Amino acid sequence: MTQPPHDKPTAASPEELREQVEHTRHELGDMVEALADKTDVKARAQEKTAQAKEQASAKAAELTGQVKAKAAEAAHLVQERLPDPVKDKAAAAADQAKATAG
Repeated sequence: MTQPPHDKPTAASPEELREQVEHTRHELGDMVEALADKTDVKARAQEKTAQAKEQASAKAAELTGQVKAKAAEAAHLVQERLPDPVKDKAAAAADQAKATAG
């Protein structure tokens, strides 16, 4: 906001001067509000905390999905490489456990 030299008129009419004053009030109000927002340390800290939590949750969900996919892949590889007698023994043990439980 620059001020014109004092030797020149700033407005052609009282109405124009009122409009300039109103415009200046709005600008000043906006500036005060912006400065108040910048000095509200608690609100800014809460905002940053919320952003950090959101990023951490997103990363955790991404990593959980990756871990589950790797675990499923590893289980599949183990099953493929198990000898048939071991698979048969495991199936028999599972059947026996089901019969005992139910």
